[in-house]
Amino acid sequence: MSPDAHDNTSGRIAGLKSLIREVPDFPKPGILFYDITTLLKDAAGLAALLDEMTAPHHDERPDLVLGIEARGFVFGPAMAVRLGCGFIPVRKPNKLPAGTVSVSYALEYGEDSIEAHEDAIQPGQRVLIVDDLLATGGTAAAACRLVEKLGGEVAALSFAVELNFLNGRARLPGYNIHTLLQYDE
Repeated sequence: MSPDAHDNTSGRIAGLKSLIREVPDFPKPGILFYDITTLLKDAAGLAALLDEMTAPHHDERPDLVLGIEARGFVFGPAMAVRLGCGFIPVRKPNKLPAGTVSVSYALEYGEDSIEAHEDAIQPGQRVLIVDDLLATGGTAAAACRLVEKLGGEVAALSFAVELNFLNGRARLPGYNIHTLLQYDE
């Protein structure tokens, strides 16, 4: 990459970060929340975010894009259209109307599950997993297990934001991960 290309990318990333509202002490004291709704309402910012999130995945040729509820539903369909493939919604339990396959995962206090339709992925299909945030990696790891349980192959994972200090990548060894906006604290 030429120095000019790096400067353009750095400038685009800084521009996107400037559209994210920082909310101190949410959802509890001591937490700095990065609110992407301010970026989503900016048409040019949203288009740039989608372009940047999609660009690394053209060569991977996914068959499907999987969006994790709820914000994966914002990015996933638009990325699927840009990549020329279909979209799969992954939801919390009891939200999908037909037969489902479920994967459970540990939370800080308890357990949760995600589901996809049992016919959502055909064996061997390459799937790009999309969500807004990579934090601790638990939901993303569950999505990978769900794809593999259905016989698919995880082509890559794509996130708008990564909170590096929560080390979510450690729960996703061996997977190709792309994040656009990274925060170290």
